[in-house]
Amino acid sequence: MRTGLVWFRNDLRVADNTSLNTAITNSDRVIACYYLDPRNFETSYFGFKKTESFRTNFLIETLIELKKNLQDLNITLLVFEEKPEDVLYSIANSYRVTDIYLQSEWTSEELTVSKAVKQSISEINWHETYNQFLFHPDDIPFDINSIPKVFTAFRKKCEKYVKVREVSQPQSMPITNLLEDTETISSYTLNQPQKAIKDFRTAFPFVGGENQALDRLDYYFWQTQKLSYYKKTRNGLVGKDYSSKFSPWLANGSISARTIFHQITKYEQEITKSQDTYWLIFELIWRDYFKYISLKHENKIFHLGGILQKNYTWNNDPSLVRKWIDGKTSQPFVNANMLELKQTGWMSNRGRQNVASYFAKSLKLDWRIGAAYFESMLIDYDVHSNYGNWMYVAGVGNDPRDRVFNIDVQAKRYDTDGKFQKQWLQTQLF
Repeated sequence: MRTGLVWFRNDLRVADNTSLNTAITNSDRVIACYYLDPRNFETSYFGFKKTESFRTNFLIETLIELKKNLQDLNITLLVFEEKPEDVLYSIANSYRVTDIYLQSEWTSEELTVSKAVKQSISEINWHETYNQFLFHPDDIPFDINSIPKVFTAFRKKCEKYVKVREVSQPQSMPITNLLEDTETISSYTLNQPQKAIKDFRTAFPFVGGENQALDRLDYYFWQTQKLSYYKKTRNGLVGKDYSSKFSPWLANGSISARTIFHQITKYEQEITKSQDTYWLIFELIWRDYFKYISLKHENKIFHLGGILQKNYTWNNDPSLVRKWIDGKTSQPFVNANMLELKQTGWMSNRGRQNVASYFAKSLKLDWRIGAAYFESMLIDYDVHSNYGNWMYVAGVGNDPRDRVFNIDVQAKRYDTDGKFQKQWLQTQLF
């Protein structure tokens, strides 16, 4: 009898999930597990809690929905508030697991955990698959060490030669596959002092979960057809609809990039095809590119000199860092964006570029401190995009121009009437 264990990590969905589909196809019995690893809620080297309450709440909401969706397939999700290497072996032994299925991860912390788990379990078959890309690694026209230094070269060649794989839907297991399980996910504390309270001003008023991601897609594409205006509005700052807001669900794998891509192409066939529809695909390719950059350069994405190994003069003045965090710099536009992040766990793409440029280029602070703060606070934190973008803005990544944002010009262009700044600066709470 083959018993498959699906170890969920950043692939918290049932649709288009290669690990889940393969386990169902190849197993007589399937169980699933997720680990709320306490290390992900500890204080990092730079002094920030690795996962603050905004993303924690979103994760718990996602797991509650995942548990329900798996139960509809007659699969039980077991959730543990422990380190995987401490308890996974006992689950494997208790249920006589023959095969473990999981999404491939390659950044250092995830690799360390995988190695520790494999050392604790012997005589078991491991099935790791890449499941977080738009363009699958087996399909791209490069080997990993030859990924281009510049995004445009990567994008053009992939657009020309790579076909995005189709999405897949899982089959149900027999009802006898369900286990007795009375655990309530919402009871986990994760060392949170209190639950984050939703700020009425937030541009991301949504909750976590696969169904929520699909509802948002349906709303943004089909109910309102706001996709038809995406490129025109994507640099907005106020409100929930200036951009797709898919990134938090993409970050924890509640929805796949392939699902979004194929819905865009359907929209282009049935509604309209334009620069607006293409631009959302363009952003999905950027997301892929940063994943390939981290695959290629490994831990260099966490080094001070970045993937370019450039030697800038950085400082780590804690008073300057604190003023940036608290929205007390000399730049109102930076302050407004930082207060939005502090109060909601969200910041627009335009805001992120400006506050990061100000942090690294104007204050000349160690960009990794800013990246670590974003990791702590952002609902949509994704290790590859976060560190890729911070390197890019700091001049140690994939931008050959090494640009510096003119904050005043940016504020006038993207917050012309000052509505965004007024929204956050007139009601500062310290």
